[in-house]
Amino acid sequence: MINSIYQLTAPRMIEVTYDEIDLSVPSVIIRPTRLSICKADQRYYQGARSKAVLRKKLPMALIHECMGEVVFDSTGTFKAGDRVIAIPNTPIEDDEIIAENYRTTSKFRSSGFDGFLQDYVQMDPDRLVKVADFVNPDVCSFAELISVAMHVISRFDKIAHKRRDTIGVWGDGNLGFIIALLLNYLCPNTRIYVFGINHDKLSYFSFVHEAIHIDDIPADLKLDHCFECVGGPGAENAINQAIDHINPEGTIVLTGVSENNTAINTRMVLERGLRMFGSSRSGREDFVKTVKFLEENKEAVRYFENLIGDVIDVRTIPDIHKAFDADLTYRIGKTVLHWNK
Repeated sequence: MINSIYQLTAPRMIEVTYDEIDLSVPSVIIRPTRLSICKADQRYYQGARSKAVLRKKLPMALIHECMGEVVFDSTGTFKAGDRVIAIPNTPIEDDEIIAENYRTTSKFRSSGFDGFLQDYVQMDPDRLVKVADFVNPDVCSFAELISVAMHVISRFDKIAHKRRDTIGVWGDGNLGFIIALLLNYLCPNTRIYVFGINHDKLSYFSFVHEAIHIDDIPADLKLDHCFECVGGPGAENAINQAIDHINPEGTIVLTGVSENNTAINTRMVLERGLRMFGSSRSGREDFVKTVKFLEENKEAVRYFENLIGDVIDVRTIPDIHKAFDADLTYRIGKTVLHWNK
């Protein structure tokens, strides 16, 4: 079976290459139907990574957020036509201590290995999670990002102490929105505060106790735990504001990606006995939890629908370029590709 793969060969240059799928190998063949663009995809597409990184990783098919449809399954796990969420992380060894998404040997699609910009994708059945037909497919397109937030909260639940009267989330972008929304449902007795820099974006957070501009945080506001979802040059200020407002022995969760080192107030980290940990990507368990959450919380899905930005019908390579260009115009929200190749 001949497959077409749409690879980024240089910044803003996509070319089609062909590969053969071996149908005799026990596996599942899916056809991607809904894809969503991530900031990491944009960094590769725009050439915003270093030349050394681009030389190492390209050519490579982009996109690691995907819902697909089962076309063929030689393992008998799924039926043709089943809707599935694809897991981009592929572990190649077992480790009883280190989770699959933190193992240095794991392969991650669209980060050195071909992502889901393909006509068909051959996958192991444990890299797919079936999702009910009634869940909005455009929301399913970014279920991977929701699973990242689910992973963050699962780790937080294991690490942080149990006093959770107040939690602060720094970041008014997509990840901040998703983490705040999940916390709202998973910690129903907690007052959730969101801090950001854009009043329009903060207006999306109608489900939290209060959304506050970072210049207007009350000096006496105290939080039991904090989540940093900013990354980039703004991460330093966000982390230090969290340190200023957190109660002793609280936990600060770091989720934002920063290319440069960040200076933080370690004196207060020590003085208050704070915990601080990082979290990245997700594994199968997080995807299973995410799909279950989406299927059981229809109201939450309606909130997630607010993150659907441009929806681009993709049939040609110029359509792919159109989608990436459109994605740059959105301050909050996900660009969804209806993959009709």
